[in-house]
Amino acid sequence: MNIRPSAAIRQNYNEIADMCRNTSEPVFLTKNGEGDLVVMDIETYNRREKMLKLREELLSVEEDRIHGSKGYSINEVTKMMQDAVKGAINNGKSK
Repeated sequence: MNIRPSAAIRQNYNEIADMCRNTSEPVFLTKNGEGDLVVMDIETYNRREKMLKLREELLSVEEDRIHGSKGYSINEVTKMMQDAVKGAINNGKSK
């Protein structure tokens, strides 16, 4: 865990930015000895956001399953996808 005083961001911006990029880890900034801000590079931020969104979607699906939502077998999904592809091909031919 990288912890720096908040003054370090003004004095050593490039060093902190490089640290974030090289480690793909956030840097925690403190003010008066207390946690204040978290700084991270944009790629790490985007990756974490995507992971959180995926986890939210998986949790939602699992909650639906627990509450009795109908699931589909592999064969049913395969058939639905084949039908969708056929439908797309047929719509393309009629134009």
